[in-house]
Amino acid sequence: MQIQVVVNGEIDEIQKKQIIAEEKMRFEKMGKELGKVEITVNGDEITIKSFEKSPIRRVRRITGYMSTVDRFNAAKVDELNDRVIHC
Repeated sequence: MQIQVVVNGEIDEIQKKQIIAEEKMRFEKMGKELGKVEITVNGDEITIKSFEKSPIRRVRRITGYMSTVDRFNAAKVDELNDRVIHC
């Protein structure tokens, strides 16, 4: 599992690793997978934005929906049009 990390500003490596570990644990407790962490440092203020790794990507890859709609064959387009969205 690879986590994308974006750092804007100056932060030491130990603090960065600690933030990532804490966010990873927080996401695991929620049953989610951490995909990206953005750390912004502005003086003494540190802002952390964390993003979940989408579980949809794997399903779409398995079912062949990673390509754009214009590259679908007729059967795939019909299947897409017949889908019912459940809220």
